[in-house]
Amino acid sequence: MKIGIMLRALDEKGGIGVYTQNITEELLRLDRNNQYVLYYRNATNLGRFSRFDNVTERAIRGSNTAVWDQIRIPLACWKDKIDVIFHPKFTAPLLAPCKAVMVLHGAGWYMPDMVQFFKPLDVRYIHLVMPLYFRKCGVVLSVNRLGAGVFNNALKLSPGKIRPVYFAPARHFKRITDEAEMLQVKERYNLPDRFILTLTKRGGDTRKNLGQIFRAYASYHSNTENPHKLVVGGKDCHLFRDEYAIPNDGYGADVLFPGWIDQQDLPSVYTLADLYLYPTNLEAFPVPITEAMACGTPIITSDVTGPREIAGEAALFIDPDNAGQIAEAISRVLADEDLQQKLSAKGLARSTMYSWDKCARETLEAIESVVK
Repeated sequence: MKIGIMLRALDEKGGIGVYTQNITEELLRLDRNNQYVLYYRNATNLGRFSRFDNVTERAIRGSNTAVWDQIRIPLACWKDKIDVIFHPKFTAPLLAPCKAVMVLHGAGWYMPDMVQFFKPLDVRYIHLVMPLYFRKCGVVLSVNRLGAGVFNNALKLSPGKIRPVYFAPARHFKRITDEAEMLQVKERYNLPDRFILTLTKRGGDTRKNLGQIFRAYASYHSNTENPHKLVVGGKDCHLFRDEYAIPNDGYGADVLFPGWIDQQDLPSVYTLADLYLYPTNLEAFPVPITEAMACGTPIITSDVTGPREIAGEAALFIDPDNAGQIAEAISRVLADEDLQQKLSAKGLARSTMYSWDKCARETLEAIESVVK
């Protein structure tokens, strides 16, 4: 069978980009029988998976996302005689001459309490095209059970049309014990001795609830004699200092922006952190939570949708709209070593639920099933 994979999300700095890289790697590692054609939008990625002998790589130009998805990819599928096209992000090439499988990373467009985090025009567009994508796809994968349920109810899907498949942190995420390695990473990003960690990105700060994080941290800082510093990792996040009017003195002096943290360095950063703070407003499958759990970092996160499903009992849950409650949770965790150890142990235990072996196997089964 010849499987095409749409890889325009490969260069995204965020959860979907990380997922796209990992699921492609894991599918190729698992499956040595089928032939794969990898479609890049960015030609600099050519050769990225050339070590696999059942792979052909192609750079496909497209003036914009819609043209790439709906014109260029279908034409490439005709030319390459693709049997099934897989897209790790939520669109499907409607005119492709083959079956399709796509992955949904959330269902917020169909959830009344979450739709506020999307532009109204985007919501209307998704409501228009999503039924078409579902009709094109033989199977649709959802990164959590909640999302699968929402789409089942909204679109009245046939049984088995949408399947929840959990993914996982990359294989190198684990608690680091090498002191020299951690020291190198600490110096590379100029990290303090004691800190709270959060990860976000430009353009995603509203969904990641960054305003409440800063308000909660200011409250915690003003009521603590020797407060931990707050490390906000992500590309161009230093611009948040002006955008959120964070002062250069007081609590603001203890808010640090190390920039983009490389995936290879993140396990050391999680291990060095005393707390991972993630009071997100909207997240289907919060990758950083699985990463923090795998590294044994205590977690505070939101009692909403994805975080509750993914973290289970391995986190302290808060109301993301309540900065005072977030500040109290920070103080509680950092002042209680027994609680820190309990959260760490529960996180390490729960992290074993999330396996790339299982994810890749279930994904491949879905892809193969639409042809069989």
